[in-house]
Amino acid sequence: MKILLAPSERKTLGGDNPPISKDSFIFPEIYDKRIEAIKKYDEFLKTTQDVKNFGDDKTSVFERPSKKAVLRYRGVAFEHLKYTDLDKNSQKWIDENVFIFSNLFGVIRAGDLIPHYTLKQGSKPGFDIYSYHHNVFAPILEKINENEPFIDLRAKFYEKIYKPKNAITFKFIKNGKVISHFAKAYRGKLTAIIAKHKPKAIEDVLKIPFEGIKIIEIQEKKEVKEIVCEID
Repeated sequence: MKILLAPSERKTLGGDNPPISKDSFIFPEIYDKRIEAIKKYDEFLKTTQDVKNFGDDKTSVFERPSKKAVLRYRGVAFEHLKYTDLDKNSQKWIDENVFIFSNLFGVIRAGDLIPHYTLKQGSKPGFDIYSYHHNVFAPILEKINENEPFIDLRAKFYEKIYKPKNAITFKFIKNGKVISHFAKAYRGKLTAIIAKHKPKAIEDVLKIPFEGIKIIEIQEKKEVKEIVCEID
């Protein structure tokens, strides 16, 4: 079972690992295609003055130090995941089974090594990088999803890259209203709880006692189950 997460725009700086290489990422068979997109972004950085969407760091992405993606991102979901507080087995599970949909690098594992970068959601570094990622990664993920269900905790935006067919999604309700911004926090909390229980099937997920989260309804659309939850 895999968890799908969105990235965050806030990131930590630095890194204790060397710059990216083929060993940095999952799916080595498409490394050349992954690198092609990164090279286009790298070249675009030299020409753009758009600091808001692409940052002010003009150094090559290929020269920057790297660190685990799960430690690089520091948005709301990752803050509430509290990765460093988890036991080693749960951390290892997250490293291997959480797929993050990076705006720049495409689909990566939480344990993959990436440098600091700036690419705001929806921005295009001289080309449609989301269509590019879709063409590269959707076929790979579809094959995995045929035999392995996904827990999709991403923002809807990242369905541009890939939308699973065999999946669970979550909807969070508080005081009768669907929450949006704070849903990021619960996505992080859910990821941590799921990592501790390491489910292998959808039925296993439904048995997990989610603290502060009450499952009130399960809606099924084709092969996707939406779990509607009431939160404290």
